[in-house]
Amino acid sequence: MTDRAYVATVRPRWTDMDPYGHINHAKMVTVLEEARIPLLFGEANRAGLTDLPKGIVVASLTVRYLAPIIVSGQELRVDITLTRLKFASFTLGYAVHDGPSAEDKVAVTAETQLAPYDLVSGRPRRLTDPERDFLRDRIAAGDAMKGT
Repeated sequence: MTDRAYVATVRPRWTDMDPYGHINHAKMVTVLEEARIPLLFGEANRAGLTDLPKGIVVASLTVRYLAPIIVSGQELRVDITLTRLKFASFTLGYAVHDGPSAEDKVAVTAETQLAPYDLVSGRPRRLTDPERDFLRDRIAAGDAMKGT
């Protein structure tokens, strides 16, 4: 992941642990969600993109565990990059560190393919040009996007 990635911090809760003291898989998916919410809701609203936060659905999710993350009260650093940008979807890549610093070990990598969704019509929709620009400009391109 690039050092220009969007960086979020998430503090796991005690209830995120499984019996072995690791963050449970379902809770890791929640960590990913909590990391992207400030970007896709808060920053998108501040950029004037009021339709994007109104409807985004997860089309696919892949999580790879490189090492367990033990819940010990520390925040986790989550680096987010844009790995693919299409007209009706985009994919975010994640590097979840086992602590709050870029120097902390990357314990989990993941990708979510997200699609804008019109809640009124109940159908997926295409990304607008300003939304595509926001994603391209605000989130550094990951390795899969470089050169495209």
